Amino acid sequence: MEFYELHPVTPQLRYIYKAVEVLRNGGVIIYPTDTVYGLGCDIYNHEALERIYEIKHETGTKLYSFICPDFKDISKYAKVSDYAYRIMKKLLPGPYTFVLPAAREVPKKLWTKRKTVGIRIPDHKVALMLAKELGNPIVSTSVTNRKGEVLYDPEEIRIIFNTKVDLMLSAGALEGEPSSIIDLSQEEPEILRVGAGDISMFV
Repeated sequence: MEFYELHPVTPQLRYIYKAVEVLRNGGVIIYPTDTVYGLGCDIYNHEALERIYEIKHETGTKLYSFICPDFKDISKYAKVSDYAYRIMKKLLPGPYTFVLPAAREVPKKLWTKRKTVGIRIPDHKVALMLAKELGNPIVSTSVTNRKGEVLYDPEEIRIIFNTKVDLMLSAGALEGEPSSIIDLSQEEPEILRVGAGDISMFV
């Protein structure tokens, strides 16, 4: 695994470009977000996605987030109602995953049983730069150990995932919690997971 430590304020572009090159070549990376470290790959690379399922010991039925750089292309990947757009516009970028009906552009393997997808626009420069430079969303899930516990220490992550992923961008120890998950696929919002971020408007 290639391992690069990023400057906290001005991330080195050469490392961002290296990570994007890995993604484009079908690789799997670990990178920082505004909540926890993410394990990700190109949304359109089937083999890389299978590697993530294998690493996470999952079958592909779990909701994974799509890291998007901004609102511009979200409608390509999800059907956004007017009320959902207003909520998302108010809270993003931020530590939230919004569940929306999947659009045709999304590979069906990434649809949940309810034909939904999870959209994220994290408030973190590195994650946004990666998605923007790649040109399409990054499939992302939290970095956890075999027990499903979130890992925050980059050195611990490096040891555990050294032979499993292709590259890691380290931004030091993260102290957040996974994003709150809000389902906006129906007429009324539903909180699926309480995590980072203020969810008082949904209570």
